[in-house]
This record gives sequence, C-alpha cells and structure tokens, in this order.
Amino acid sequence: MKTAGIHHITAIVGHPQENADFYAGILGLRLVKQTVNFDDPGTYHLYFGDEGGHPGTIITFFPWPDAYQGTIGDGQVGVTSYAVPKGALPFWEERLGRYGVPFEKMERFGESFLVFDDPHGLHLELVEREKGKQNAWEFGGVTANVGIKGFAGATLLSSRPEKTAELLEKVMGYEKVAEERDFIRFRSTADIGNIIDLKMTPIGRGRMGVGTVHHIAFRAEDDSNQLQWQQHVARSGYQVTPVQDRQYFNAIYFREHGEILFEIATDPPGFAHDEEVLGGKLMLPERYEPQRDKIEKVLAPFEIREV
Repeated sequence: MKTAGIHHITAIVGHPQENADFYAGILGLRLVKQTVNFDDPGTYHLYFGDEGGHPGTIITFFPWPDAYQGTIGDGQVGVTSYAVPKGALPFWEERLGRYGVPFEKMERFGESFLVFDDPHGLHLELVEREKGKQNAWEFGGVTANVGIKGFAGATLLSSRPEKTAELLEKVMGYEKVAEERDFIRFRSTADIGNIIDLKMTPIGRGRMGVGTVHHIAFRAEDDSNQLQWQQHVARSGYQVTPVQDRQYFNAIYFREHGEILFEIATDPPGFAHDEEVLGGKLMLPERYEPQRDKIEKVLAPFEIREV
C-alpha cells in the first residue's frame, strides 16, 4: 500500500487571534473551517489551507490561550514545510522582513529554504517547488503567483529513527530517494505534501504544549481504502484505533515506534458539505449543537483580518 502523502498536520498554539493573524494575515492562507476539538468542545479546532481546503494543504490548530509552552523534540514533527511557486522566495523574504518575522536561509537536498517560527514557536519553512497547482486564494497582498500551494512536506524527529524509516518505506509506501548528512528523504506519489525528511539522530524527547505538532495525518483515498489501511497497519504490528468520524474526513490513529502520532485520514467528504462560505462561522457537530450558546461563551473571539 502507498499513501499519496500528507493529508494535514495538527498543532497546538496560543491565542486564536495571534494564530489567525499569522497564518491568514501574514502567510495568506484561507481559514477553511472553524469548529471545535470534538474531544474537548471548549477548544477551537481551526483549519487553514488553500482556497478549497484540499488534502495536502491543511494545517489545523488547537489554540490553548495561556497554556504552557511545549518542547519540540523526538516523537514529533520538527518542521512543517510549505511549497511556494518557483521564483517566489524573494517575495517571502521581503514579506517576512516587513512583518518583523526573523528568518534564516538554509540548504538541504539541493534546495533553498527560508526557515522561521510562528508566534507560538512552531518551526516552519518555505521552499520553491515546481509541482502542485497554484493556490487561487488571495489575501492581504499574497497573490496566486507567490502564494503557498500547500505542504512541501515535514521533518520528523524520532526516538527510534531506524524504526520510523522502516515504517515509512515498508508500511506507508514512501520511496527512499536521498541521504544527506543526518537526514534521509522519502517521497510519495502526490504533487504536494509528498516529502518526508527524517532526522536520523535523536535529539531528546519532546513535550506536548504550545508550539508543538500534535500529529501528522496521511491520505487515504476513501472509507474503503482507509479500512484496508487499518488492517494493513495492524498486521504490521501497530495498535490502531477504530475509525473516528471527524465530520470532514474519517480518521484512524496509531503511534509509531519512534513515538510520533500518525493519523490516516480520508480525502472525502472535505470541507464544503456543511457551509456555503468556507470558514464563515463556527460549525459544530450535531451532538454539540444543543450546547452552542455555552460553547460560544467559552471560546475566545477572533477574526480574519489584514495585519
């Protein structure tokens, strides 16, 4: 079996307004869904991506205002990488500088990256990639010819990197394509979200909290394909959960031997089936609708705005 690549990445951040100002206001992503953590309805679950919220473009957040700061380390996604069109990096250098976002330049596997942090400590990077369609969403001065297409990939930090490498290649169906210094690069079949760089030296266990990635999700074609994945992962020696209904996709979860939480999520039904304007209002699953007034009083208000 082969996954097409990354479906979404979910992280823990601080105040939702700071989160929205950065990912929508500065990075130019679209808020495609505002809902709640289905297991903790007093917490937002915010989804940012391309114009339609397509798999491979979605970063999602649990905002925890005033929560403790986490530590990025083994058992986590260390860096989330975004793909921009060829020739777009000078635009992003100027834009990050104008908004006071410190960044560095680095090279890896023959590519140039802009490396920076979001306001809550998540490690991000931008890289030019030829493949992947342009993002039609334009906001705050970020136009389609320079806008973020979606994920370029992710860098994984593992407590047992050799086991994580085995999982990526033998279970998830990634192809090992290169080795450089302390990294192995794996590639899947999709045009975006298709690269995993695995750091082969553990750096010390991470601690979940603000500024850390909670889990990384990989793509299943549909519900039937997801059930095949569930059986395949279990036969490969991992404890995998029952299917969880997440309203916009179905999900299964397992923790791999390097302690990273993996999810396999279905491409359908997507984000458009329950509202005409994506991200326009707080959407709740049916079981929480009777508690809407109570939930809305608990959640901190925020808005999408130019910054």
